[in-house]
Amino acid sequence: MFSRSCIVSLFFVGSFFHLSSAMVNLTLPGQHPFPEDVVQDVHRKVNVSLSRREMLSYTTNDQSSCATGNPIDDCWRCDPNWQLNRQRLADCGIGFGQYALGGKGGKYYVVTDSSDHDAVNPVPGTLRYAVIQTEPLWIVFAANMLIHLSEELIFNSYKTLDGRGTHVQITGGGCITLQSITNVIIHNIHIHHCYEAGDTNIRSSPTHYGLRTKSDGDGISIFGAQDIWIDHCSLSHCKDGLIDAVMGSTGITISNNHFSHHNEVMLLGHSDDYLPDTGMQVTIAFNHFGKELIQRMPRCRRGYIHVVNNDFTQWEMYAIGGSGNPTINSQGNRYIAPFDRNAKEVTKRVDTEEEKWRDWNWRSDGDVMVNGAYFVASGQGVEVKYEKAYSVEPKSAAYIDQLVMNAGVLTSRSFLLSFPSFSFPFFSLSSFSTIFFWIY
Repeated sequence: MFSRSCIVSLFFVGSFFHLSSAMVNLTLPGQHPFPEDVVQDVHRKVNVSLSRREMLSYTTNDQSSCATGNPIDDCWRCDPNWQLNRQRLADCGIGFGQYALGGKGGKYYVVTDSSDHDAVNPVPGTLRYAVIQTEPLWIVFAANMLIHLSEELIFNSYKTLDGRGTHVQITGGGCITLQSITNVIIHNIHIHHCYEAGDTNIRSSPTHYGLRTKSDGDGISIFGAQDIWIDHCSLSHCKDGLIDAVMGSTGITISNNHFSHHNEVMLLGHSDDYLPDTGMQVTIAFNHFGKELIQRMPRCRRGYIHVVNNDFTQWEMYAIGGSGNPTINSQGNRYIAPFDRNAKEVTKRVDTEEEKWRDWNWRSDGDVMVNGAYFVASGQGVEVKYEKAYSVEPKSAAYIDQLVMNAGVLTSRSFLLSFPSFSFPFFSLSSFSTIFFWIY
């Protein structure tokens, strides 16, 4: 993992250059100065995990090893006592969102109340009460829950939503909003049937509430936020996007998720003319784009988007689209085209003539094309730049079944809670050693 202090110092050195170059390449706080290095690091971690799995299978002759080759899952799921150290998950990220701390180092908060009746004065024990707090919190759930939101759920910084060991569903008005904050991890949550809400007062911190205009109905809305990691969630049936990241958001990893039953799946970037999104950096890894998806997996405006080792199981219009000259680095994915002969192309340059997009940096490397799928690459004048990114070769899409086998919410088979003598909803890290959850 790269040193955060090194990145920060390089950013400030580089910022003077950008300020003196007519603001051609804007930077954002938290933007990595060398995105190709992050790409290399992802491939390196995947290669190490796959090699470890192959070695274990060979030496033990056990094909049922917990190791899958997926570096995120292998980081914590092979520990039989992972539930005693849930916060280790924060060390398992990859890609541009790997620095997301979530609530690491903070207290645990147990959601015991699934209600959401008052968006201004939330009740202790509810999820809304937890996410607005100013301190770092690692949020877990006392039981399986269906949380029907009355209004959008506005997070404060340094929060982890950890649904492991339970089946937690979030639905309703607005759903999740990450606006102008940092360091959030959302893990193992089922988000679905989100719709427009708003034109009302909503609390965003213990000391502030205000009037919110109508939300779009996204599953997860990332707005001017950084260091965000969305992992092992299942998302479907929302009014607008399943995940949208706009208005200068960066340092994002979207991994191990399952997307289905939706039109406009994922939007990255506010508009073609919004220059700060040039600094947006997003890793999309090990996801399964499943049934009845139409388009935007993702749709990119500006930024650097690394799409690696995902499984695209058909689409109706296109898989990856863009405008505003984004860099799209597609590596080791499997693209299965629909039967419609007019929808075989993976890529779509949205509302842009070829003379404008032919120099955009769109590359496909190690991708497997199925059922006539094809990827239209562009940017022939930047081969040297991409050679650097490929110094660690991406794994072939032949490994896709293995890498995405657990995409989406992890299935819970058994669940046991044994609470010591502390009061809900807050308790310290040391108290959590007697609370046990199992998933397989």
